[in-house]
This record gives sequence, structure tokens and C-alpha cells, in this order.
Amino acid sequence: MRRLIIIPTYNEKENVVSMIQRLMAMPQGFELLIVDDGSPDGTAGLVREQQECYPNRLHMIQREGKLGLGTAYIAGFKYALEHGYDRIFEMDCDFSHNPDDLPRLDAMLEHKDVAIGSRYSKGVNVVNWPMGRLLMSYFASKYVRIITRMPVFDATAGFVAYRREVLEAIDFDRIKMNGYGFQIEMKYSAWRLGFSIGEVSIIFIDREAGTSKMSSGIFGEAFFGVLKLPLRKIKRKNRT
Repeated sequence: MRRLIIIPTYNEKENVVSMIQRLMAMPQGFELLIVDDGSPDGTAGLVREQQECYPNRLHMIQREGKLGLGTAYIAGFKYALEHGYDRIFEMDCDFSHNPDDLPRLDAMLEHKDVAIGSRYSKGVNVVNWPMGRLLMSYFASKYVRIITRMPVFDATAGFVAYRREVLEAIDFDRIKMNGYGFQIEMKYSAWRLGFSIGEVSIIFIDREAGTSKMSSGIFGEAFFGVLKLPLRKIKRKNRT
């Protein structure tokens, strides 16, 4: 059983070394793929230095310029499928997602196809967010449930684990959203294709170092993109 964690980065020099060392020290033997979007702060250079310590477990894709969260994850998913990983995890670099929760997501994949680290499955478990952002996030997930009828409490969550079979079935060329809407679209596609989804309650702690990538454009893409999801035909990708 091979497990790959995918972390997209853009200007994460304050966090990336600590995150790499934390994940590499975990007893489960996770491998890690950093997808860096040409960070001008030198994030990729720090990753290369760490690769000397973990040459077989730490991998990196370097891209030219800031191309977006969704395309970064898709690049990571394609890498995972091409290199034979069985379980694929996605998380942020800023420690808002606690690495200690990874084994619980992994355990849920024993009986679910998709496992979500959920902020809202048991109340509201978010620390240090401004009230405005918290309300926007919470009601965004409610909005997604109403529009799509997808039985997920935290549709915008970015702490997610997939069985390989799920990613093999999703046609990445048909995924249209690139910001946080990408997270919604991936979960919705998996659900419409008949895969089972489970949620693990986590505590989400806002980043202490670095800068948030949230913007009004990202929110707007998700808001209007969700309206179109129920109208789309979701088909399994044809295997070649």
C-alpha cells in the first residue's frame, strides 16, 4: 500500500521545511509531493535541500508561475496515478491541517472511497478565523448541500484522501473550477460517480505564518460554479 500526500505551495518558505520534516517523521511511511508554482520566495530551493535528506520519499513538481490550486492538484493526481500510488492525500502547507489527523483519514479509506477532514461534521471546529470568513465558509458548505444535494457537511474542505480508483474514474479534463470550487467539484464528481464519501471531524487552525490565498475571485468562481454542477453530466473517464 503506497500513500502519497500532495501539497501545493506558493510562497510557503515559513512553513515548508517544518511540514516536510513533520510528515517524514510519521511512522506510516507517507511519501510527499510538493507542487510549487514558481514561488518567488525560494520555497522550491528549500524543498530541494530537504530532498537530499529524503531522496526516495520527497518529490517535487516545479511549475512556471502561479497557475492555481486546482491545476496544481490535478498535476499531483496525475503524478500519483502514473507512479502507482494506492491512496492519495491532499492538504495545505500552513499547518491549518494537522498531520496527526492523516492516520484517521487513512483509516476511513478502509471502508470509504473518499475521506474528508471535516470542519463542520460535528459542530464548527475552526480556530482563529475572523467571524466573517468563518460564516462565509460555513454557509458556503450549506449552500453546496442545498444546490447539489450532496451529503457532505464540509464541501470546500481541502484536507481530503482518495482511493486510487476514484481518481482513475474522474476525467480531470472536465473539472472546470480552479480555486476552492475545485474542492467542491472533485467531491461532487466522486459522489455522482457512485463513490462513497466519509467525513472525519478535525479541528482547523488558521495559519500562523505566511499569507492566505483566499480572494473574492476564488469565492465568486465557487459560488456561481456550484449552480452549474447539477446540470452537468458526470461520466467515468474512459480507460485507455
